[in-house]
Amino acid sequence: MSPDDIETISDRAPLIPERTRTLSTHVPPGTAVEDDLGLTGCAGSCCCHPKSFCHRLTALILMCLLGFGSYFCFDNPGALQREVKDAMDISTYQFANLYAWYSWPNVILPVIGGYLMDSVLGIRLGTNIFAVFIILGQILFALGAFLLNYPLMQVGRFVFGIGGESLAVAQNTYAVSWFKGKELNMVFGFQLSIARLGSSVNFWVMGDIYAYFAQFFNDYTALGWTLLLAGSTCIMSFVCSLILGCMDKRAERLLHKTKTETGEVVRASDVLTFPPTFWLLSIVCLAYYVAIFPFISLGQVFFIKKYGFEAKSANFITGLIYLISAPASPVLGFLIDKTARNVSYVFISIVATLIGHAFLAFTMVNPYWPVVFMGVAYSLLASALWPIAALIIPEYQLGTAYGLMQAIQNMGLALITMLSGVIVDKMGYLWLETFFIFWLVIALIATILIWLIDFSGTGYLNMSVPQRDAYDEKLRQKAEQDARNAARRKAVMRPRTANELRNRYLCRIGAVLPPHLGHAGLVMGYPGDIIATSPPTTA
Repeated sequence: MSPDDIETISDRAPLIPERTRTLSTHVPPGTAVEDDLGLTGCAGSCCCHPKSFCHRLTALILMCLLGFGSYFCFDNPGALQREVKDAMDISTYQFANLYAWYSWPNVILPVIGGYLMDSVLGIRLGTNIFAVFIILGQILFALGAFLLNYPLMQVGRFVFGIGGESLAVAQNTYAVSWFKGKELNMVFGFQLSIARLGSSVNFWVMGDIYAYFAQFFNDYTALGWTLLLAGSTCIMSFVCSLILGCMDKRAERLLHKTKTETGEVVRASDVLTFPPTFWLLSIVCLAYYVAIFPFISLGQVFFIKKYGFEAKSANFITGLIYLISAPASPVLGFLIDKTARNVSYVFISIVATLIGHAFLAFTMVNPYWPVVFMGVAYSLLASALWPIAALIIPEYQLGTAYGLMQAIQNMGLALITMLSGVIVDKMGYLWLETFFIFWLVIALIATILIWLIDFSGTGYLNMSVPQRDAYDEKLRQKAEQDARNAARRKAVMRPRTANELRNRYLCRIGAVLPPHLGHAGLVMGYPGDIIATSPPTTA
């Protein structure tokens, strides 16, 4: 293939080194070109072209459904809090441990999972493997209920956790692979929307499913059948991972993507080079989510005791945070796409969540309003926070970076969820709410530090869209100028030929050069060289 048949296309996300992909663009004369790619027939149609809107929309739907089963089954214990505690005869601390056991493997595994997807397994095989883990974990969890074996339920949650968070890393990595720049905020919003719809459906239906099985079986057997039926959603996620993998492989083949698109190699030591803003972002992630997820997992009994709700109503309001986030996430993601200012939106989200927890802790106001407030804030934060990592970390390291954020988040969730169970058993829910407020203050401080560091530099993370576009254009022009300068320096430093060395020597001693050498013979002269030429001959 000649150089004329190859075009190097650069898809550069803000503050991410150039990601170049060599794509075949040879097109016969007179052939229409779609998206600057020489794909004809079905491969070039509006539905099958890998870069067409319809094709990428299908990929987005599959990415969203990829996490549906994981999120649906993750909160199965929360929707059945009273039923699990009564059937298994366990305390609140032991119940909270079911969430902690999910989180413990993910203190390490998301980093390893991200690294494996970046460098070893590849995103397609890795996603399929992690989807199998969530199916196996849910089966073991249900089997523990059937056998009235609490330790086996813990093992099931542990295995489920091995796949759950790594699958979330796969979702993020797929999103960054298929969507770029301004699209990412809304894509993350859609992913969160469908995932949280799964969590909401869990809170709506699990109580009724348990009640149905309880008509025919004893309490722990009914619990087992309920959990086993919930596992069917994990099978659906596995099917989505298979289809998405086939689409991604086809796109790689048609677009002729290379294995190492950036020329960079991912190393485990790369985490040591991550900037301070990334670590502060991870602290925000930890401190915010430990004030949300443990609250949801223990919320059913809180609303029953404080507000006198029935179990079904308590489940509904507990899942309302997820229900609000389902439609709000893509809308807020679209808003952030158009306005940027990610750090400001993260700050607003944390303040709003803090206010919601304060109302639930210290007032008897109708709890629906604070929970709705928290649901909107949660959606806004998720749509604004996760794309910041793509503004900080090079794209070839994003799998590792997202995995590390998930690991830090899960370390906090494991410890805080266990501690939350102890606080409820020993001191009650008022102290639990105060505990959540403390962590939100930590998240607020970390966000302010991110803003200060960013403001003292380029201010890129909190720029508006026009400002980012102007900054990106300036970076592009500088990169082009640097490339031209490098090429010029390389030309000057090339080895001299024997003729060039001889002519330069003659220039230095002032010898007369033959006129037929012209300017080519003088090109090697330097300031201070004595250059002489023989006079032109006259007829």
